[in-house]
Amino acid sequence: MVFPDYRQRSMLLLLIALIFGAATGALLGDLLSLTLPDGVVKQFFLQSVSWGFSPVTIDLLVTTITVGLRFKFSISSVLGLMAVYYFFRYFR
Repeated sequence: MVFPDYRQRSMLLLLIALIFGAATGALLGDLLSLTLPDGVVKQFFLQSVSWGFSPVTIDLLVTTITVGLRFKFSISSVLGLMAVYYFFRYFR
């Protein structure tokens, strides 16, 4: 079994950690929004920006393929990304 060199493993670990950080930040933001009363702070944490392309469906008569990709960024997911990057950079 051939292992990738150190830099490739490091980049893969960083990518996985950043995805985990964004998902954790989004989850914590949603949980926080459940506890906050309606107002500016709740809107701040719930406001998000979506980026990507809509699903495209290809019908091949025998099978149907649907492909789509959408990223949804919120303040809490960006904070999660920053926290993971900080820990990855300084505590590695």
